[in-house]
Amino acid sequence: MLLIVGTIRLPPENLEIARPVMSRMVFASRAEDGCEEYSYAQDVLEPGLIHVKEMWRDQAALDRHFASEHIAKWRAEWPRLGIGERNLCVYEVGYPRAT
Repeated sequence: MLLIVGTIRLPPENLEIARPVMSRMVFASRAEDGCEEYSYAQDVLEPGLIHVKEMWRDQAALDRHFASEHIAKWRAEWPRLGIGERNLCVYEVGYPRAT
């Protein structure tokens, strides 16, 4: 299992135009084979800071995701949305357990 966590930042005034673009990315990614979880969340204290969390079954699923048409469209939108700062890391993790 691969976990991707991190943040992206965009100008707060671009949040309204970014929401539908991010929504399309989330729905398309969640529909991919091997996607266990995919979400973006706006930080409650820092406007324009978006938290990213993804879980992928394996590297092959993540590779297909990175090669997908919807991720190419998402990346093409970054200049218009003002997305510049990205801080994402991939972690290999075991399966979840109950606490």
